[in-house]
Amino acid sequence: MTDHPRATGTPPAPEAGTAPPPPADTGGTASLTRIIRGALDRLRAFDRRRPRVWDAAVTAFWAVAAVLDYTSGGWRTVARDDVTASEPLVLLMSLCFSLPLLWRRTHPMAVLLLMAPASLVNVWTGAVVQAALLQLIPVFQIVLRSSFRTVGAAAALFVAPVLAVGVRIPSAWGQEVVSYVWGLVFVVLLGIAVRTRREYTEALVERAHRLEHERDQQARLAAAAERTRIAREMHDIIGHNLSVITGLADGGAYAARKNPERAGQALDAIGATSRQALSELRRLLGVLRDDHPEAERAPQPTLDELVPLIERVRRAGLTVHLELHGEPRARSLTPGRQLTVYRVVQEALTNTLKHATGPTSATVTLTYTHTHLDARITDTGTGAATTEDAEEAPLPAQGIMGMRERAALYDGTLDAGPLPNDGGWQIRLRLPLEDTRP
Repeated sequence: MTDHPRATGTPPAPEAGTAPPPPADTGGTASLTRIIRGALDRLRAFDRRRPRVWDAAVTAFWAVAAVLDYTSGGWRTVARDDVTASEPLVLLMSLCFSLPLLWRRTHPMAVLLLMAPASLVNVWTGAVVQAALLQLIPVFQIVLRSSFRTVGAAAALFVAPVLAVGVRIPSAWGQEVVSYVWGLVFVVLLGIAVRTRREYTEALVERAHRLEHERDQQARLAAAAERTRIAREMHDIIGHNLSVITGLADGGAYAARKNPERAGQALDAIGATSRQALSELRRLLGVLRDDHPEAERAPQPTLDELVPLIERVRRAGLTVHLELHGEPRARSLTPGRQLTVYRVVQEALTNTLKHATGPTSATVTLTYTHTHLDARITDTGTGAATTEDAEEAPLPAQGIMGMRERAALYDGTLDAGPLPNDGGWQIRLRLPLEDTRP
């Protein structure tokens, strides 16, 4: 009988095909890295706030090192045997190499030009003070900030005094010229590496900012499109049902004086229409709530709902005729296209109820072809308006604009306008079938 891993105190073996768990991190290395990174970040932040303080500190450090090299006599260990420089001249050259570093970041080329005469005197007299290598500091700053042409000029200015002495004294090549050239190559390569890394980091930061801006812009566009879609749905649901309810209420009030039974039927129709409107609104608002996981997601209306829609409009007092031409093929229209046709017919009949005057009737004609579905809604009302009244809607032609937007979603077209001789109003929708698209 095999002991359970928990009972024996041994960890269970990894399953086949799975990688072993990574070793536990003690946190020592990570903590040290965070400490070093934090110190460097604070140092950079201080340098950005007070650059002169950092420049003065660096200059003072190298000046003290140059003076100590002079006072301790260390420069004599590398000087040539035939050195002709006096000790005051050596001190002056050491200060000429160190003090100009105060402007190494603001005017690096000027600093290098100021050091060039001292460099020539240094190698010409054979003193060869170590402070001469401080010329590599402004060279490094030039590599970080300037063009490659300027870098080439700085490199030539750095090695020119040494090459001149090498021509005069061939024995100086091994000790001085080669060391200067190797030092220059190392500093240039280091500067190029740091510059490349800095430019790469700046490019990443810029790309991150650009992506963040594009993300915010896409979010704003998506929110605007969603608001437009919600407004269109709310307009279709509320506008149509309230128009039907208004028509039923007016008819019921007129019938109450002569035929109470008809008035009761109108009230029943008002109740049914109100319940349907509330159901559609509840479904729409429930889907919009992120914290309502059990929101009802019933299918949107399809062409099968056209007959009940027309019946409700008829009960509101508008005579509507439905004409079908052609046979719809199986699955010829997607649910989105069917919703578009339904909403266009609903909006057109709603506008007729609200704005047409005089004896009015409407005709809904659906024509199926092999490539398109044509929906034509006409009415015989006089004085029909194309838009809602100014008091009712602050945006003119909102309904017609919404219908055109729905049609454009599926590469369809919608035309709206009066019939000839003031004979009413018509809306024509033309939608391509799904299977005709490439």
